[in-house]
Amino acid sequence: MRASVIVVSYNSRPDLPACLDSILGQLTAADELIVVDNGSTDGSADLVAASYPDVTLIRSRNEGYAGGNNRGARAAQGEYLVILNPDTALLPGAIDALIAPLAASGEIGLTTACIVFMDRPNIVNTCGNTVQFTGLTYCRGAGQPRSGYSTPAEIDAVSGAAFAMRRSLFNQLGGFDEQFFMYVEDTDLSWRARSAGYRCLYVPGAIVKHAYQPGYSPNKAFHLDRNRHLMLLKNLERGTYLRMLPGLLLSEVVTAGFLVLNGPRYWGVKWRVYRWLFTQRRSIRAARRVVQARRKRSDREVIGRMTYRLEFGQLANRTLARMAELVFHPAFWIARRLVAA
Repeated sequence: MRASVIVVSYNSRPDLPACLDSILGQLTAADELIVVDNGSTDGSADLVAASYPDVTLIRSRNEGYAGGNNRGARAAQGEYLVILNPDTALLPGAIDALIAPLAASGEIGLTTACIVFMDRPNIVNTCGNTVQFTGLTYCRGAGQPRSGYSTPAEIDAVSGAAFAMRRSLFNQLGGFDEQFFMYVEDTDLSWRARSAGYRCLYVPGAIVKHAYQPGYSPNKAFHLDRNRHLMLLKNLERGTYLRMLPGLLLSEVVTAGFLVLNGPRYWGVKWRVYRWLFTQRRSIRAARRVVQARRKRSDREVIGRMTYRLEFGQLANRTLARMAELVFHPAFWIARRLVAA
């Protein structure tokens, strides 16, 4: 079998028909579509069962994005996995375009699509993710014209909304880390793949529309911040982590300041993060040992291509963003030199 397309759904009934129809319209007889329903209460699973009898439906409790995709991957038979969010719709040829670089080169570990806004298909949602060396991740090309991203490019990380990889590599890496539950797991998987010697590629010919709804809550803030630290603790060698401490302290100032500006509901997020990391220190050490055993590239090679800059413009108004750049970018530049030099 060629490709297994996996869609994890959680109360996604309004989005599923457009998503599944766009996928089925470009599958071959050598492909399969798997929907993992994470305990939806809106009838999503029943919709799939009734209207899409040829789709493999897996009913599950809510195991998060990471756990749901792992469950789908265990059931998959295809040589390649194509993982999509339920609020996406593929333009013709997207699946073939994502798979082609994987078939052409063993060095390419993961590919990701040109993800555009559902209602503004000429504007980029993300063309892969850019990772700042402290693990802060943001959407590459967000808000810019799609025409400016017409060339394939090596990227720091794929977007979990639409990407592909070999099933053998997914299994080799242990799949998604289910400790993450949601958020940053796509960056962590990409980081592990790059440490193991593979590259991540942006594929402009794979165009995927995304009904992206921006939102921020204390729970999302907790998962984003916790998972960034978890990713670094797992993936970095001990010496690298120690050299990164100045940069990490700077990143804590930036993220704590952002939480403070969001209001009192966010002020306790950092303490929740630190408490969770402390209580889970044994499981983190165990995960770290597994990741380090698969390493084929040094931290210097992986981090060497990462930027010191942050896209403050995605977080604040132009004036505040410019002030933050003037204050933090020189300091981050120096901190990165300590890590990657």
